This record gives sequence, structure tokens and C-alpha cells, in this order.
Amino acid sequence: MKRFVISLMICFSTSAFAAWHAGAAKADITPTESVPLAGYGGKTRMSQRVEHAIWLKALALKDDSGATSVLVTADLVGLSDKMIAVIAKNAAEKHRIPRERLILNTSHNHSCPVTEDVLWLYYEFTPEEAAAKERYTAMVYARYDEVIGAAIAVLAPAELAFEQGLAGVAVNRRRSRGAESRAFGGQVDQDVPVITVKAGSDLKAIVFGYSCHTTALGGLSINGDYAGFAQLELDKSYPGSVAMFVQNCGGDANPLPRIRGKDVQATELASMYGKILAEAVRQVIAGTMTPLAGPIQAAMGETELELQPGIPLEELKQRVPNLTGMPKREFEHFIRQYETLGSPPDRVKYPIQVWRFGPEFTFIALTGETVVDYSLKFKATYGWNNTWVCGYNNDLLSYVPSLRVLKEGGYEGVTGMFEYGHRAPYTETVEERITTKLDELVKATAK
Repeated sequence: MKRFVISLMICFSTSAFAAWHAGAAKADITPTESVPLAGYGGKTRMSQRVEHAIWLKALALKDDSGATSVLVTADLVGLSDKMIAVIAKNAAEKHRIPRERLILNTSHNHSCPVTEDVLWLYYEFTPEEAAAKERYTAMVYARYDEVIGAAIAVLAPAELAFEQGLAGVAVNRRRSRGAESRAFGGQVDQDVPVITVKAGSDLKAIVFGYSCHTTALGGLSINGDYAGFAQLELDKSYPGSVAMFVQNCGGDANPLPRIRGKDVQATELASMYGKILAEAVRQVIAGTMTPLAGPIQAAMGETELELQPGIPLEELKQRVPNLTGMPKREFEHFIRQYETLGSPPDRVKYPIQVWRFGPEFTFIALTGETVVDYSLKFKATYGWNNTWVCGYNNDLLSYVPSLRVLKEGGYEGVTGMFEYGHRAPYTETVEERITTKLDELVKATAK
């Protein structure tokens, strides 16, 4: 049975809403069969139950220039280049949404199904497991197309506003990982940015974000982790609205404490974190928010992140016989790159998007698992109170360390690169390249 929910924006004729037309919709992507679960390497986890539904949610915004922009959030671990290409192509051809006006964010949920080739080196499927993954992926593609179209179809006059709250769920996980990590910084971003969409006195959509991995849970149930619980809480508080979670720069943050091996207690803890985050959003909505003006000036650009030299081919071949599981798949991947490309690629493409709402508010969408330094840096540069920086957009490329994290080493800076299929860590130009390209885009949208 097809499950698809559309949240309508009620039309008003008053001229107070002339600057914006908005439409929100959501599509249920809960699997209807047991599927491989995403996010953690090792033995394939097959789902056993559904804790609560998971969703795609879309907000379409049409400004007084006539341009339409769409933000889509997802209770998924991430998207791949292949998936982005399919979704963006359909949005352009069927709904006339140019690429720079389509932002695709995922919550990085670790209690969702595997899709397509996302984190493909993590998994080793039986034919039956692979078939279940493919059936689920086909459904997700269809839902993306449907939810974007549904949000556009219900565009109606609306008002937008922005403000930020605070929540204390995130802990810098690099500092929390044993005695050897105590020298690492403990930076976190506790801001909870919120955009509301109203039609008259009716709240129609709530877009809120936080910088923290969705890893409170790791069992065998389908759910949206703490971000899913937060959205459920807001659905209860504001019936008829669409609550959308945006993952910000949570690459080096976890919700802590966590409970492993005790599903009931872990679920209770994740639910509590969701309630805390939802309360932060409720307090923002209850207070004074700043109206957002249009139009949206949208820009998208790309830089290249250079990689350090990889392991030589002969060394890879010598080490492979002693490996199993994901490390073996990683090294075999690098050997294939030597054999087919001459050597593993020495750089990766890195897209960045910027939406400027009128003259005052900037929404920055970075790619991959960006660490918190990027959020703190760019808000300091462009405005603590009127800048929203999110990661986990576009391709789930890799961890994206700042220069500080790269120099410190550890998982997010160095050792996590192999599992993404990259030959080595980034060079020390990584932060500079992202900063330079972003500044070009911000300036382009200020014209």
C-alpha cells in the first residue's frame, strides 16, 4: 500500500504574504520488508521491526522574483553521487528546479535502510539482501520525485521567520574516545536554528537543525534516531505542520551518553534527546522571530579537495591476503583503481551551495561529514545571528576535517578516509579551499 502524506499551505489573499509562496509535503519511506540497515560497518544488520516511520520532507519556496527553491530533508544516512544525479535530473526535468535551487540534506540516520551505493564498502550482501536493498532504493527514488512535486503543487502565500535556540545534546566525540583523545579539542555547536513558515496564524512548516550525529541508537529497528523523535514531538505540538530536521556540522559530535546492547533503554534515551531538541525549537517559536525577506539569491559552485599520496600498489597487494571484511574490500578497491586508472585519484570534487534570503540571512549547504569547526568559523565570518551552516548535503563524500582536526589525526581526520574509498587523508589545503570557494559564492549572492 502506498503511503504518501501531503501537508497543504492554506491560501490567503492578504497582501502581507506577497513576498513568499511556500508549500510543504512529506512522504513516508518506511520499508515494508526486512532490509539491510545503514551506517555501521561489519556484519550486515537486517531490520526486525519499525520503531516509528521515517520520512522525506520538502519545503518549496517561491519568491517575488518568480524563482522556486526546494529544500528536501531525509531520515537517511546519506546520498551518493549516483542518487543525487537521479534526483536532481528529475527535479530539473519534471519540476523545473535548477540544481542550485535544490538542497538535499540527510540527517545521517544510522537506523535506516541502505540505499543504492551509499557507503558501499561497508557492506557485503547476500543476493537476497541486495535485492531487498534495490527494491527499497527504487521506492526512495520515486518518493523524492513525488515529495518535491507535492510541495510545489501546494505553493501558497506565506510568511517566513528565523531565530536560534540552544540544546545541550551534542558532545565532541573525539574528546570522549578514551585517554588518547584527551588532547583533542572539545568544540561543539549547540545552536538550534529554526525557520518557521506561516499562513496567517497557522504554522505550516518548521525547519530546524542541530550539529550532532544521529547515533543514539544502533539496534535492529527502523527509526529516525533522536532527530526522528524530535520531529514526532513537534508534530504533536503543532498539528498540521511539517517538521523538518536539517543535519548541520555534526561530523565530530555524538549524542552522549549512549547505551549499547539494551534496546529499550537506548530508545528511551534517544527519545529524551529528541524531546530536548524539540523543546529548544518550541521555545524559539514561542519567542520573537525575525521575518525573512526575499528573494532567494542561489549559487552553487565546486572546488577540489586534494588527497595525500596513497599506499603503493605492491604494498597493497602484499597486505590484502592478511585482511578480511571492510579493510580487505578497501584495499581491493585501491588495487582496482591502480589497474584501471593508473593510480587512485588524487583529488575529489566538493560542491557548496548558498542561499541568500534578502539582504540579511544566509543559508550555507556544505557537502559531506563536515566537522563543527566549519559551522563555528563561517558563522563567525558571516554573522552569528543570521547565518545557518549545514553539512550532510549532496554526496556523503567523506569526513571533511578542518585543518585543526586533520593535524590532530584520528578517525575524522585521517583513518576514516579509507572506508569512503579515498586513498589517503586530505592535504592541509582542505579548509582553505572550502573557505575560498564559499566566500566566492557568498559574495555572488550578495549582488
